[in-house]
Amino acid sequence: MKSIHHILSILLFGVSIPLVAQDIELFQQFNGRYDYTAIGNTLNTLENGPGVTCEILTASSASLNLDSDQTIVAAYLYWAGSGTGDFNIRLNNTPLIAERTFSDALDFTRVFFAAFADVTDIVLTEGSTTYTVSDFDLTNIISPFCPTGTNFGGWAMTIIYEDDNLPLNQLNVYDGLQSVPEFLSITLDNLNVLDNEDAKIGFVAWEGDRALAVNEQLTINGNVISNPPLNPANNAFNGTNSFTGDTNLYNMDIDVYNIQDNISIGDTSATISLTSGQDYVMINNIITVLNSQLPDATIFIDQDFVRCGSQDVEFTYIVSNTNSTDTLPANTPIAFYADGILVGQTNTANPIPINGSETGSITVTIPEDIGLFVNIVASVDDDGTMTSTVTEINEDNNLDNLTIQLLLIPDIVTLPGLIGCNEGFETSTYNLFEATETLNAVEENISFYLSIEDLENEQNNILIPSNYNNLESPETIYVRLESPPCYEIFEFELTIENCPPTIPEGFSPNDDTKNDWFNIQGLYNIFTEHELEIYNRYGDIIFVGDNTKPWDGTINRGLNNHGSLVTIGTYYYILNLNDSNYRQKVGWVYVNY
Repeated sequence: MKSIHHILSILLFGVSIPLVAQDIELFQQFNGRYDYTAIGNTLNTLENGPGVTCEILTASSASLNLDSDQTIVAAYLYWAGSGTGDFNIRLNNTPLIAERTFSDALDFTRVFFAAFADVTDIVLTEGSTTYTVSDFDLTNIISPFCPTGTNFGGWAMTIIYEDDNLPLNQLNVYDGLQSVPEFLSITLDNLNVLDNEDAKIGFVAWEGDRALAVNEQLTINGNVISNPPLNPANNAFNGTNSFTGDTNLYNMDIDVYNIQDNISIGDTSATISLTSGQDYVMINNIITVLNSQLPDATIFIDQDFVRCGSQDVEFTYIVSNTNSTDTLPANTPIAFYADGILVGQTNTANPIPINGSETGSITVTIPEDIGLFVNIVASVDDDGTMTSTVTEINEDNNLDNLTIQLLLIPDIVTLPGLIGCNEGFETSTYNLFEATETLNAVEENISFYLSIEDLENEQNNILIPSNYNNLESPETIYVRLESPPCYEIFEFELTIENCPPTIPEGFSPNDDTKNDWFNIQGLYNIFTEHELEIYNRYGDIIFVGDNTKPWDGTINRGLNNHGSLVTIGTYYYILNLNDSNYRQKVGWVYVNY
């Protein structure tokens, strides 16, 4: 498979993080003209600490104010506090149940929680207004945390919006719950910074105290970042909201920093480091907004066509560039694998714009030793060695697969042949359907051919099978029986035999074009070696004929009257067919005028 490019890798140094923590990792990604804002509020009435009254609210509010050209596309609500968790709350009186939960612990007795709910529908409905989180009740569990100054509760809402006036950005939402006991380092990979203007990074953090500022700082790519006076360089976690300017978010932070001067055009990664020498801080949410313009190739196998009796399979596919901030270049390679074996390669034909797609087709040959059922993998941005050639937003969504079944045709079955009476020159007339009676198939599903090639290609079929004259003797006929999803093949042989001739009782050689000669049916051009002798009533031979000389009533033997017509009367014939299957035939024929 392709080498995996991790969107986010987390390296922890210093003291260990409790095993109950959940690493910060990518949750959602938005590519386009996107940015975000955030609101929220604490449930603490004062910053926690020794000597502070141990009380906490069950509701608090914050106001959202968006411009008219900012269109909401997503809204995510996070709430957190001391203890094991309250996961049923209300937002503007709408009941919410946590869709995802997180936990962390300072020691065996001091545990903390965070929760998440997608509130996009609520915010789309209510828009810019005041939002109140209520029924968030930690009053019964907060007391044990107060003496150590770890009592807190609060909520934060991240709102992602689209604005046509923005540049093309990549906005990444990461979340989890990780504490910063001394040093936490997070590396964001797979970037392609084309313009660092207005690049930013934001955090939602819990349990930070303004009064604690021991070795507390935030760095990007080794550079200390700050936002004074709201967020001094030595006190990053101090109960503020950078979006609104609020400074009384006790024990929580909703901060955003401009990192334009700390990330450079051409950068492919960024490293975020957080330190806190004394303050116990938990990171719940990180958002980056970077002008990182990249394509994102995906592929979908739209249709497959398996040919009966063939290892060749045709695929129609769609390459898309939807979740992207740049055009996917032409000639992006595409590879097709059958059970892991490379069986076909092609390329995109044209540049594919953002939100665009391109349809193509390819025919591949499946190796014969794979088997009847084959797993097909289509891989875009793959040079045939499972290696990417185009830098993409997401390198892990380039595949589509399906299982196909090859349509093998059973071995040819031989049917009983048909025997026809020789109608002359080794030809006969056949009803070919008579050979297929044992198949119990309807005639509409049966077709006849003179070669296997014509049968497979469905061309040059015999047009009138019920009245067919053979072209040679013997002759093999091939039968195609439609048997969805494929067909079956049969064969049978047409042969000729000389059937007994039919001898008329008489004829009238009077040139009226009716019955003017001794027309023995099934004789001429069939028994080609026959001899015919005609005798008068006195026993004298008067005519001798063969295949080229039928008797027309004239005399060609004897002493007299050569060429003359015989008189009316009865004449005796002897017919030697010269065929081992038949004896000599004798009888009388009457001649009249």
